[in-house]
Amino acid sequence: MKRVAILGGGPAGAFAAERLAAAGLDVILFDEKLAWEKPCGGGLTYKAYHQYPFLIQNETPKRLMTETVLSAPRAGHVTLKLDDPLLIYSRFDLNHMLLERAQRAGADVEKARVLAMDRSSAGWRLRTSSGSVDADFCVVATGARNPLRGVGTELKAADTMSALGYYVPGDMQRIEIQFLTGLEGYIWIFPRCGHLSVGICGKGEPAAALRKRLDRYLAEKGLSTQGAAFYSHLLPSLDTGSWKQNRVAGEGWMAVGDAAGLVDPVTGEGLYYAIRSADLASQAILAANGSPEEKVTAYRRMLRRDFAADLEFGSRLAKRIFLGSFLFGTVPARMVQFTRRSPRFSAIMQDLFAGKQPYIGLKQRLLRNLNGSLYEMFMSLGFSRLVPRKAGQSL
Repeated sequence: MKRVAILGGGPAGAFAAERLAAAGLDVILFDEKLAWEKPCGGGLTYKAYHQYPFLIQNETPKRLMTETVLSAPRAGHVTLKLDDPLLIYSRFDLNHMLLERAQRAGADVEKARVLAMDRSSAGWRLRTSSGSVDADFCVVATGARNPLRGVGTELKAADTMSALGYYVPGDMQRIEIQFLTGLEGYIWIFPRCGHLSVGICGKGEPAAALRKRLDRYLAEKGLSTQGAAFYSHLLPSLDTGSWKQNRVAGEGWMAVGDAAGLVDPVTGEGLYYAIRSADLASQAILAANGSPEEKVTAYRRMLRRDFAADLEFGSRLAKRIFLGSFLFGTVPARMVQFTRRSPRFSAIMQDLFAGKQPYIGLKQRLLRNLNGSLYEMFMSLGFSRLVPRKAGQSL
């Protein structure tokens, strides 16, 4: 394997290009836009920048946020202090940095669209908007709207969520997350350098309805969209049954990031999984032993072991988290109330924001802490004087 073509220049494609070029392979990356914006917060969790320190140790403009406000109907709001800050980039700046790193590592970056790919005995013949190129292997990083139907995940309507938003002039010193009645999704306000990213993501509801929800929220917050750029995008959000059949690799190719459906089905967060899957794909390609077929099998196995099994489990929880009920209230409302009143539950929320708490094991941790959390809530409501005391014990 000498030449690898990277189809797509987003974070996943750019990072794969850097890894493979740095190892000495001939790497060519194709993308029709190169660095571009997306309607998302651009947030990177502690899990991402702890595992890949260059994401925080660089000169690219970014914000480090240590405070998040969570709100839910009939529960008010709570401020969560983040021990592990959330790192926020504009997607354009982050993407531009990753592409520059790929070029410095020796990758050839070409602004062109891949129109078709044909398999041959020698590898691939790629037809692009600027000509034809041969490659031994392809890394598919074309995003959720993949025009190459033979490679990458196959998304059905149930496997997607809509994300849309505005870039609004202004500044904040905190992140805001607003849960909504009857929506498998949420509204966000992420402060970036020079503006606010205000958006909504949701599953099972048309984009037009989501935009109305977002516009109402903006009006209630007193945030004007006059002169604000509007963006919309499709995000993978695989249904539970789709994870088992998810097409992440095949003969002569591996898919990474959104093109492989590797997005958190609860939060819609995909940056960490884009970078991590690109790293795993690169490791599989660069492995000294094994045929191309064995490398593909190894990549599937590495994904499953590293995080795909956890995301599949998360897909079972998503509807319960957003639309479920607990103790005669909605789950989002109880999350806000428990975070406000219980240090134990607040610690769990901290770990979820930092990416330290997997979905597998979350239920067990919640159950282990439930009695203590209920006790803490009870005490915080001013009922400590009603708790029986042992002789000589003061409260």
